[in-house]
Amino acid sequence: MNPDMMLAQLAPLRAPESIGWGPLAPGWWIVLALTIIGLLLFGRWIRRRYRRAHYRRAALSQLRLLTASEATTTDINQLLKVAALRAFPAEQVAALHGQHWQAFLLKTCKNLPTEGLADLDSLYTAHSIAATEPLLLMAEYWLRRHEVSDA
Repeated sequence: MNPDMMLAQLAPLRAPESIGWGPLAPGWWIVLALTIIGLLLFGRWIRRRYRRAHYRRAALSQLRLLTASEATTTDINQLLKVAALRAFPAEQVAALHGQHWQAFLLKTCKNLPTEGLADLDSLYTAHSIAATEPLLLMAEYWLRRHEVSDA
């Protein structure tokens, strides 16, 4: 027998069918459901965090406006007090003044620059004093980095 003749009698090779995606195994359905739930929870967490930090963004925007104009120590103190009242319970913040107010600012923000705190003592003078650069930097630092406990 001729080898070419034997080869001609063979049927042509057929490629196997491609493997499809479905139906998926039960494990993949579980992974898909857990992924969707995880993404929804993550989105909810991001949204709540964004809403909780709204007062920070508003206060920082107001601080920028005050910095552009002739801000006084009274203006900066009022801005800090309003932000603190939105972040912390009123019973904890509303009555604070003087050294207790400064101690509260230091307690709620780690590594707060203390150069500007001395300027807050001038609140209780007859004339408004223009806000100094250290006070503005301290206010911005506190607005950005103060820690609110969720307790």
